Amino acid sequence: MTHEETTDDGVAGLRRRLVAFAAARDWQPYHTPKNLAAALSVEAAELLEIFQWLTPEQAERVMEEPESAHRVADEVADVFAYLLQFCEALGIDPLAALAAKIDRNELRFPAERREGGGERQEKDGERGERGVGKDL
Repeated sequence: MTHEETTDDGVAGLRRRLVAFAAARDWQPYHTPKNLAAALSVEAAELLEIFQWLTPEQAERVMEEPESAHRVADEVADVFAYLLQFCEALGIDPLAALAAKIDRNELRFPAERREGGGERQEKDGERGERGVGKDL
């Protein structure tokens, strides 16, 4: 399957390519949920490493430099590949899971505006500013 064929089929096509890639190399025994979660964490750390000592301003410009842009894109691809393989191993539809999570968060964190900008009052069990210290 080529890059063009995958583009037409989106995430499902990428998942099929990753399954075929692993099968052709007999890697399925190693693609356990634990191993894939660990690999995903390592790849996310490698993405973070690129930004580790950058100022916020430098981080915003990281894609302007071809070498760092290539490194970021490669690490994003690694993270996404392991996430898709993890979802495959557990039978998770990542797009459905994300849509459900956004639905829950729209109810949990309504878009009400408070005087004073981006902060909002805390409900029981919530922390800090909107979006800070919370997952999506």
